[in-house]
Amino acid sequence: MKAILFFFALVSLLFAGIDNVKTAISSFCSALVNNILPIVTMLMIVFAAVVYAGGQMMGAETRARANVWATAALVGAIIGILIITVSPPVLKAMYGKDISCVICPTGQQACGVTCCTSNQQCCEGSCIPASQVCSSQN
Repeated sequence: MKAILFFFALVSLLFAGIDNVKTAISSFCSALVNNILPIVTMLMIVFAAVVYAGGQMMGAETRARANVWATAALVGAIIGILIITVSPPVLKAMYGKDISCVICPTGQQACGVTCCTSNQQCCEGSCIPASQVCSSQN
């Protein structure tokens, strides 16, 4: 059932216009990769340390279970770090240069790893004055 719902969610993205998809993926990437995932990863590392230390004070069976839980938490943290590292370039390769995982203040647009103000435009990943012509647009 979950697979069917996931399939319908992906199909609905196809009918949403490509600009909306790029905007949604950019906001998803900036929210997940920049805000949520680093915090969860650090909490998993702290949880693994606490569980491991607590298990060392218990008996053999509880110690073994604590080691398994701590190892699982560390593996989850490592996977989180990999997602943080790998997802922005993969999303940019899949959807083009318009995908950005940078969180910009209101009124500014993301450009590469920086934010351009209202009197600037994005040109090949860097901000240039709006009056200047971007060489990639020629």
